[in-house]
Amino acid sequence: MIDFLNETENTEAETVLGELGIILSESGGGELELIFVDDEQMQEINRTTRNMDKPTDVLSFPLEMPGGIAPLGTVIISLDTAAQAADELGHTLHDEIKLLFIHGMLHLRGFDHETDEGEMRTEEEALVKRFNLPESLIVRSETL
Repeated sequence: MIDFLNETENTEAETVLGELGIILSESGGGELELIFVDDEQMQEINRTTRNMDKPTDVLSFPLEMPGGIAPLGTVIISLDTAAQAADELGHTLHDEIKLLFIHGMLHLRGFDHETDEGEMRTEEEALVKRFNLPESLIVRSETL
């Protein structure tokens, strides 16, 4: 289940929510909060939580609750950055949102591409292939 909050004026992005729910359920389920923000809001969140004074595309904040079953946490997506990436890479905003959602959700599930041995990359690529999406975030960051 996805609890959703759109802090932007872009209502087009909300149409992808049903597909994100399918991605979540087919990748192990759970509950999470999804928030769409603009670059200004994302920069403030990034500054206060990571001490990085710049916007980013997606941030994940896992909930750490004792006792097993609990919501996964929060995924925050900047629609400004997502739209820019989609335009630059030649695919739709909806596809970019799905890619960012998958990436953020995997972080909530405990994967970390910066420290693991490729497990997150493998999982991300499998979901990208399953949902017929453009190149994964990890793959395209490796080619920069």
